[in-house]
Amino acid sequence: MIELKFHISGGDFDTAGTASSETKKILKQLNIDSKVIKRTVVALYEGEVNIAAHAWKGEVAVTVKDHQIVALLKDEGPGIADINMAMLEGFSTASPKVREMGFGAGMGLPNMKKNADLLEVESTPGVGTTVRMSFDF
Repeated sequence: MIELKFHISGGDFDTAGTASSETKKILKQLNIDSKVIKRTVVALYEGEVNIAAHAWKGEVAVTVKDHQIVALLKDEGPGIADINMAMLEGFSTASPKVREMGFGAGMGLPNMKKNADLLEVESTPGVGTTVRMSFDF
């Protein structure tokens, strides 16, 4: 079993992508199928950017065991008021500043759902959001 943990600061787009990049290196070393690696990394990157764009801070934990990759992303922030709306392609609550940087197109959660074998999203407005994704290999 392998466990990886990463911290993400809200607004820090310079380091958003570190968790997905480091995870990709480990998954390649484990000789996991490249298609599974790609799906995992795309979904994980979207989650990292969501934390940077919307939360005050967050953590990403990735566990690899028993032919499954599990990613748990927890943040402290404003949370998601309507998860069903947030799952719609193009729906975004990103600030104008975030959009100016090229993020906030409303594809984060939809891309996570497309790439993960399982996606669970729980959120409490004013507290934060927890996302659990799994990828079978």
